[in-house]
Amino acid sequence: MESHMFLSYDYPILGTFWTIMWVFLWVLWFMILFRIIIDIFRDHQLSGWGKAGWLILVVILPFLGVLVYVIARGKGMSKREVKSLQEQQAAMDAYIRETAGTGTGSAGDELTKLSELKARGDLTEEEFQQAKARLLG
Repeated sequence: MESHMFLSYDYPILGTFWTIMWVFLWVLWFMILFRIIIDIFRDHQLSGWGKAGWLILVVILPFLGVLVYVIARGKGMSKREVKSLQEQQAAMDAYIRETAGTGTGSAGDELTKLSELKARGDLTEEEFQQAKARLLG
């Protein structure tokens, strides 16, 4: 009696599953790697030499470098990302206030500016209605 060992490629669905799993893991790996590289450059407290050192470690020895980086600096990654998002939001709010501003123009000019901002997608419907109510009220 011949013993036959079944491998994953004997079953096309299992082979497809393994292929999908490996593709998913590689995509996940690159997402983590790029997120760490972005975090290295985002950190303003890290010196140029520190950034260069971390970058070399992450690029030359990627698995070890990523593991060491996450252990050593992982806690601050989320804080730096939140701070970056808050700065972007503040810049966008300042831009909207500056563009929609309360200048000396007529109410019609201001409404025209607001409608242009809404049409471009810089203002949501709710923000547009609030600004319009302030102008007219």
